[in-house]
Amino acid sequence: MKISSLYRSHDPNLLQKIRDGVREQIRAAMADNEIKVFFRADDIAVPSKNFSRMMGLFLSYRIPLCLAVVPAWMTPKRWEAMAEFRKKGKDLFCWHMHGYRHMNHEPAGKKQEFGPARTAQAVLNDLARGQKRLQAMMGKDLTPVFTPPWNRCSMDALMMLKKTGFAAVSRSHGSLPAAPEGLEDIPVHVDLHTRKETSAEKARQKLLEEFRIGLASPVCGIMLHHMCMNDQAFLLLEYLLELFSGYGQIQKITYRELISQQGSNP
Repeated sequence: MKISSLYRSHDPNLLQKIRDGVREQIRAAMADNEIKVFFRADDIAVPSKNFSRMMGLFLSYRIPLCLAVVPAWMTPKRWEAMAEFRKKGKDLFCWHMHGYRHMNHEPAGKKQEFGPARTAQAVLNDLARGQKRLQAMMGKDLTPVFTPPWNRCSMDALMMLKKTGFAAVSRSHGSLPAAPEGLEDIPVHVDLHTRKETSAEKARQKLLEEFRIGLASPVCGIMLHHMCMNDQAFLLLEYLLELFSGYGQIQKITYRELISQQGSNP
């Protein structure tokens, strides 16, 4: 997968500039509101060096991570290969469903697996298949939250999510259509790795703007793609985890806490 221009820069100070910029935004946001943050890693299923490296960082800093698992990619053997991480991070890692096959079904326009080109019945069938497959492997480790591939889906898909017992959907900040009543919307604001800017400086500016918006929101969501990470991307991730871990007053949470809090509200 393509590496963002942000992590191919020849500026030796770029990542420190980002870290320092995020630190300033944290301090500014803390003056106005309580900060809650979650990290979400997409396209999970296949064990790899990058996957292990990412998991190791979150374990080292004891920061929670929501893992979006593609049902068709996950197998009992692969799930078992992740057993050591599950054991060490039992209270840190939140596993949830990420599409079904992560396949585009739209004949034109932006990619969607659960978009308007598909019938409600086709959507329902894939949701049920994916849910059944993951439940058989994960049992109680599976959290009833759905992340659609490419962070977008149709209204039919949202209604089918509610029908099949999902408590929440996680998409990009500002995604439409809005989730129906009874289905919590948990947006991500910050995209660390699947960026499209052609220059590292433009990417830095846009990334910091995403952090500003996220940190000013009730909950700041930060999205990762481990398959799009090189050494520079891992270095920035470590900078960020170190930074957030240094603020005890920042609540580092997962979807488990978010849907639990929502369920307890009148």
